[in-house]
Amino acid sequence: MSLKRTHALTLSALFIAIGSTLGAFISIPFGVAKAYPIQHLINVLSAVILGPFYAVANAFFISLFRNMMGTGSLLAFPGSMIGALLASLLYRKIPKVHFALIGEVIGTGLIGALVAYPMAQLFLGSSHAATFFIVPFAISSLSGALIAWIMIKALAEPLKKWFNS
Repeated sequence: MSLKRTHALTLSALFIAIGSTLGAFISIPFGVAKAYPIQHLINVLSAVILGPFYAVANAFFISLFRNMMGTGSLLAFPGSMIGALLASLLYRKIPKVHFALIGEVIGTGLIGALVAYPMAQLFLGSSHAATFFIVPFAISSLSGALIAWIMIKALAEPLKKWFNS
């Protein structure tokens, strides 16, 4: 295992631990859904620093652990994973941080929210309209993405040194 892969796995494990634990304490309830800005912060950081595979894997495991601990919702799976994937792919195509933010907000706030609708009907018995989840998902993803942007700007140089060592 190369040193760079060890760094990526270590950082991924750290992101999953932070997202699983801190996400349980920082949430905003919106009807049957819960907004977790920490998840979106981790999605953007993972997209920019680690890439698509780790970003989607991190989103999956954070959603899984939060559901296992009883602090998450099944709706976390589509929103977080689609947001992480789109953030990663946009950042990989155009390596500017704001494209990762846009990918996270569109992926989670719009696409993930629309995908969550049939899940909410099937598994949660929700009778809300298809667009019901867009506002809470968008608020959550936008707030987390903005926090990530601030952190990336502040930590850009230390992270470059860490990954190049």
